[in-house]
Amino acid sequence: MKKTLICTSLATVLLLGAIATVNAAGLPAAPPSGELGAIVINPYKNSPLTAVVNLHNKEISDVTVTVHGKGKNGVPISYPVGPQTLLRHDGVPIFGLYANHRNNITLNFNLDGKKITEEHQIVTGGIESKYLDHRNHYAIPAVNVTKVDRKFADRLYLVNSNSSTAHGSDLNWVGPKPPPKSTADILAAQKAMGAIPFDAAPLNIIVDTEGEIRWWLNQDATYEGHDIDLNKRGIMMGINETQDGMFTFVQGQRYGFFDLMGRIDDYRLPRGYADATHAMWPMENGNFLVRASKQNYYNQWEDTYVHTVRDHILEVDARGNLLDVWDLNKILDPYRESLLVGLDMGAVCLNIDADAAGMTIGAAELDAPYGDIPGVGPGRNWAHVNSISHDPSDDSIILSLRHQGNVKIGRDKDVKWIIAPREGWNNELAKKLLTPVDSKGKKIKCNDKGKCEGDFDFTYTQHTTWLSPKGTITSLDNGDGRWNDQPVMPTDKWTRFVEYKVDEENMTVEQLWEYGKERGWEWYSPVTSNAEYRADRDTMFGFGGSIDMFDPSTPTIGRINEIDYKTKEVMVEIDVMTLKPLDGHYRSVIVTPKTLFGK
Repeated sequence: MKKTLICTSLATVLLLGAIATVNAAGLPAAPPSGELGAIVINPYKNSPLTAVVNLHNKEISDVTVTVHGKGKNGVPISYPVGPQTLLRHDGVPIFGLYANHRNNITLNFNLDGKKITEEHQIVTGGIESKYLDHRNHYAIPAVNVTKVDRKFADRLYLVNSNSSTAHGSDLNWVGPKPPPKSTADILAAQKAMGAIPFDAAPLNIIVDTEGEIRWWLNQDATYEGHDIDLNKRGIMMGINETQDGMFTFVQGQRYGFFDLMGRIDDYRLPRGYADATHAMWPMENGNFLVRASKQNYYNQWEDTYVHTVRDHILEVDARGNLLDVWDLNKILDPYRESLLVGLDMGAVCLNIDADAAGMTIGAAELDAPYGDIPGVGPGRNWAHVNSISHDPSDDSIILSLRHQGNVKIGRDKDVKWIIAPREGWNNELAKKLLTPVDSKGKKIKCNDKGKCEGDFDFTYTQHTTWLSPKGTITSLDNGDGRWNDQPVMPTDKWTRFVEYKVDEENMTVEQLWEYGKERGWEWYSPVTSNAEYRADRDTMFGFGGSIDMFDPSTPTIGRINEIDYKTKEVMVEIDVMTLKPLDGHYRSVIVTPKTLFGK
């Protein structure tokens, strides 16, 4: 058994170099690490809590890595490393290191028919947030663990967040403004432009069940907030695992892929399209669905050219070629206003204005200036698609439209069904509305705004309406504008995880499961967030990304939960704080190293 200490300090490098061989240039060569090559920390310069053990031209197999937990209760991270992963990195990936710590690592592998075990130590430095200002409460996210059932102790959660920055003013050209006193003031404060001001520094971490940060993505890997570079602006969103162990992302004018070691490949959006935000979905055929907008779109209803907002779905292949487009302005009704007039203008996704909290706009104001504001018609934020899911059984897409409802659309661009209240749909689309029923198939009576007499409720301003492994539909029902209105008291709002069963033959929908209504205001997330069924442990996993978002005195809470599907007992509850008040997290993803590195 061999032991090696690897340290990032310059003194250690020079000391080791003094006793090592020299390369052709006469410089010290990196010393070997046991039977293999040197250990390189942060090999792609983007993930400082990772390392790679170079293969040193050796062929190894049956590889496993264990990063031991810190202290008595630390969480060990152990995973196999498959042959494709070894080839990808020309070495053994080490994932899950602690920052500012002497990490203990165990490697097991076969070499020349022998089983080898090696113990190594890797010393890491700190992690740094590069976008701090006077509003910061924390330099790195604070994590508070409320409950973790012992069966879930090995869980790892990637939190996709962001940090607002004063640098956005070089895009917006907007200075301080007085608090709005009316809806007219809200509209006056908006600019007639697209979604370019939708911009914040990315903040992506992985936390373990002890509340320790075990991975950090360098913010400048995809973002440039100190200079005007539109290709590296936006908000990093749409993180989903791909078939080959990477993750998708969208950010402004680009979309791409990254892995946990920090390798990043990205593409410019196809010509004619812009502003990729919220959603990117890997399809079973190896292609990807990206939510974007259209440049220079002819608005036939108002006889003008506009830049649309969050209303196009693109299918692209792995080389960035555009294969198909869903133009929702033609497929749905961009002038349906029923929910828009009930929205809280204080928070429309991550466009947050605490001074406008609780205010709404009237129907007469929905055709106000073009731009990234709630309104009707192409060129305004009438749809706000925030999630995409693909149903391979009939090659259809399932969309969450925050400002309209949940919709399934075929490859032929025909609407298959809609889950939403009846109010406001035109005659043709009204035929696609699903009828709520109970467990016995009996119709549940609901009014046009969606308030129902039985055990059923529609979603309002929802996120992540996804097809589950069971064939059901899961969604994070944020609950703003519930029943197309605002309550008298804001504390009467609630958020929930919900699951539906759709019968496409009979055009009915049954509510199978819900959680969160009983938690009330303290669990309410007005924007962002996600929910999904996890078959591996029979839980509903979700993330409330904007709890307490309107409190200017404290950072916003991002609450990770796993709820036992059968008993509805809370198995995991972990709070991750934003760095500043009035910021919001986006989503969370469960990370399983054995599936990511085992290929």
